[in-house]
Amino acid sequence: MAEGDADVQVEHFDVLTEAGEMFIEMGTIIEQFMCGFLLRIRNNCFFNNVLPVRIHGRDCGISPVLATYLLLADSMLVTEMIMYACRRELQEELGVTLPKDAFEMIFVFLQECVINDGTFINNEFNDVYLVTTLDPIPLEAFTLQESEVSAVKYISYKEYRSLLAKEDPQYVPYDVDGDYNKLFDVIEQRYKENDILRGLTLEKQLHRYAPVSLNAELSGLTEADKEALVLLVKAAKVMDEIFYQQVWYSNPVLRDWLKEHADASQLDKLKWMYYLINKSPWSSLDENEAFLTTADSAITLLTETTNPVAGWKGLEYRAAFPMLKPPGANFYPPDMDKMEFELWKASLPEDLQQDATGFFSVIKRRSEFNLDSSVYSNVVGSINNSVSSVYDLYSVPFSKEYNPFLRKAADLLHEAGDLTSSPSLKRLLHSKADAFLSNDYYDSDIAWMELDSKLDVTIGPYETYEDALFGYKATFEAFIGVRDEIATDQVKLFGDNLQVLEQNLPLDNMYKSKDVIAAPIRVIQLLFNAGDVKGPQTVAFNLPNDERIVKDRGTSMVMLKNVSDAKFKHILRPIADVCMTKEQQNLVDFDSFFTHTICHECCHGIGPHTIVLPNGQKSTVRLELQELHSALEEAKADIVGLWALRFLIDQNLLPKSLLKSMYVSFLAGCFRSVRFGLEEAHGKGQALQFNWLYEEGAFILHPDETFSVDFAKVEGSVESLSREILTIQAKGDKEAASLLLQRHCKMSKPLKIALQKLENIQVPVDIIPTFPISNKYCLNHLIIVYDMN
Repeated sequence: MAEGDADVQVEHFDVLTEAGEMFIEMGTIIEQFMCGFLLRIRNNCFFNNVLPVRIHGRDCGISPVLATYLLLADSMLVTEMIMYACRRELQEELGVTLPKDAFEMIFVFLQECVINDGTFINNEFNDVYLVTTLDPIPLEAFTLQESEVSAVKYISYKEYRSLLAKEDPQYVPYDVDGDYNKLFDVIEQRYKENDILRGLTLEKQLHRYAPVSLNAELSGLTEADKEALVLLVKAAKVMDEIFYQQVWYSNPVLRDWLKEHADASQLDKLKWMYYLINKSPWSSLDENEAFLTTADSAITLLTETTNPVAGWKGLEYRAAFPMLKPPGANFYPPDMDKMEFELWKASLPEDLQQDATGFFSVIKRRSEFNLDSSVYSNVVGSINNSVSSVYDLYSVPFSKEYNPFLRKAADLLHEAGDLTSSPSLKRLLHSKADAFLSNDYYDSDIAWMELDSKLDVTIGPYETYEDALFGYKATFEAFIGVRDEIATDQVKLFGDNLQVLEQNLPLDNMYKSKDVIAAPIRVIQLLFNAGDVKGPQTVAFNLPNDERIVKDRGTSMVMLKNVSDAKFKHILRPIADVCMTKEQQNLVDFDSFFTHTICHECCHGIGPHTIVLPNGQKSTVRLELQELHSALEEAKADIVGLWALRFLIDQNLLPKSLLKSMYVSFLAGCFRSVRFGLEEAHGKGQALQFNWLYEEGAFILHPDETFSVDFAKVEGSVESLSREILTIQAKGDKEAASLLLQRHCKMSKPLKIALQKLENIQVPVDIIPTFPISNKYCLNHLIIVYDMN
């Protein structure tokens, strides 16, 4: 780290006192580090004696000037957007124009202090951003706004920390023994990490996935369908491109960088292999903890972002991503919070509100768009500074946001639709291609539900798990398989009895639907998947999620039988051998596991969806429960699915031999799913169910640390939890949902015992599929192969 001198510049800002009578001056400080530069400001919002409202005066940590302007007018608090302000002020004050992927949010801390002999109270939240450059920016490259900044100097981060610790009066005080020390911890850990230990950690993470080759017999396909299959796999790969972008805006360049450098070292190879599983720098099985840092990311060269300097090629920076996975993914501005979104939404007419909360749009900032237009031209005047309120947001349809990708996919689907010999598949492919460009998916989803073809295709935006902020926005995915006709005929029973199940749900009759539509169920052997298929692999899905279609036409289910079979053999069977009592081990069988999976998907189609709130307003469960919806819906489908199996057995529609095995297989399955982590919807839902049933005495932990089912108690416990979740959904009661999850969605002692036993013998957590079809048809799909030994 380079050593240097510090320099302090003081700026004056107009800030109203509580009485609106005084103006207070604020101090500003700039620091810079060899490993990257961090230009920080201290933003003080002072009020006489008492803070009248909780003011979120934010310190952006990148710009040498104010990150948030505080305006008090007509009792309204209006704030300027954090990242936009960081970028704009960096440009205006220092003449450095950077895109948003240069800025890494590293932490937020609350700074509280009383100054001026107790006259003023400072109480602010500070957002700390880091920009990582390969080398210091030459001083001649800066264009200083003389009225704001007099000079720029560099200082070693170690020296800076030492000066703060000594409370040097030249520096704005920060508590290095408190939250602000996270800055120095990040720098220390990031650049002093042991590569050998890091490689061992990645190897351990990789070994949690069992490699499985998935294939299917194609003899039932016509030659035309086989030709169409090649085009469909190519279209599926386009879903990958879109999904990488949906996860985070710098994710595609990170992927390309890791792929390009995968052969540089064994560590780089391991980074690439584990990235391919997660499709992001965040580990799905570790509560989305980052396994990469910005220091691992792509290097970007900007040649016109500052003043030109003779002999200097330009500014090189690392494309940044935050250590904490952004809850809004890339669907919303990174600095947008829920309050800003809700205020903006409330200002919109009803049709635009529906668009804002709809599946098929992203939310952006007008101010950010204006700033982005100047990144490579370095034209400050193109920025629209007047747009700096909650109304800065606007929505963009998927058809526009991902247009180049969707046009390519649409062309491939049209071409495949022209080739296929199946009328229903032809209709699906052409309608889905049209939907990609029109952003209206209603007709194509109906066509998907009515698909009756040997070659089975699911492609488009469906699941909303990635949107952990609201659960509104859908990610793109693709599943291509061959229908298993025999298995499909065997499961018809479940779809035909949905209305009977609905009318007998453990739920007050006033909440039950009288027009549940029979759900078609298709069982397939998976040939290929892409898009949102990161981390743990799905064994089935129930779609569409569009409440309009669910109300009008119901849903349809697809079961991935070869995926289920692989998970049972590699994961569930070993779990049963370790965690279940000897007397109940043999009750864990594939038929019970697969049958409950079917019932789980069926139960997504029953219960509350479109609801009426206590005030008489119509809404949906998804809109009311927001980010809690996915976890609670997965728990509902699981537990109500178990209730439904018992009901069908009592009606003599299923064999009584399933009665005990379904409960024991479910218990073993709890240990399987909760290993996905409590940040993932299925893992969250599973923890909720296990802890509820354990507390009710339905699941028993024995002194030898094995588990069993108490058959005398399990039926009542399953029904009570089913009633609890269904009632919360029917009322759209987000507060009750939150309390239920807070109480039961935890890594309890019994779960920890079971998971430790599985860790000790290294039972895989999930599978990582490879697809021979991609090799056979010369499709350059990314395949992961590693030696489990």
